[in-house]
Amino acid sequence: MTFGVIAIWVVALGALAMCLRRSPSVARRAVQDATGGLGRVLPVMLMALPMAAFVAELIPAGWAETWLGPESGVGGIVLASLAGGLMPGGPFVAFPLVLGFLKAGAGPSQMVALISGWAILGLHRTLAWELPILGGRFILLRLAASFSLPLLAGLAAEAMLPLFPGVAAR
Repeated sequence: MTFGVIAIWVVALGALAMCLRRSPSVARRAVQDATGGLGRVLPVMLMALPMAAFVAELIPAGWAETWLGPESGVGGIVLASLAGGLMPGGPFVAFPLVLGFLKAGAGPSQMVALISGWAILGLHRTLAWELPILGGRFILLRLAASFSLPLLAGLAAEAMLPLFPGVAAR
């Protein structure tokens, strides 16, 4: 169990204790809400994690390592940034795909850029939500202002890799 998982458990159990302190009915509602959320998320995760393993096996040998591997450098970070911006789907698609790419030899800095591109640029969200609601001029401003952020995140991750030993050996 990782530190992150332990921290989430500690926070969750602390929140449950606070709900119990407030009243048993509040705690009961919170547990019911959590159970309902878990019921919606668990089936997706049960398919998403194996999907990542399948995708990792389907990626042609050496492809992820050549184009997105640690040695791909700035070119791989740029490619990952653009691919992330074009990658459709929510977190249950994006994160397992990144896991699959990592297992297939992609570099951690490149995957930081990919996730950042997905989160910041997100063409699928831009077209489906931002364009109809906020309009084209706002989208152009937002994209122009944030286009370089995934690249900068990948470069920053590359610079910080020595501070995180073992990240590349996932």
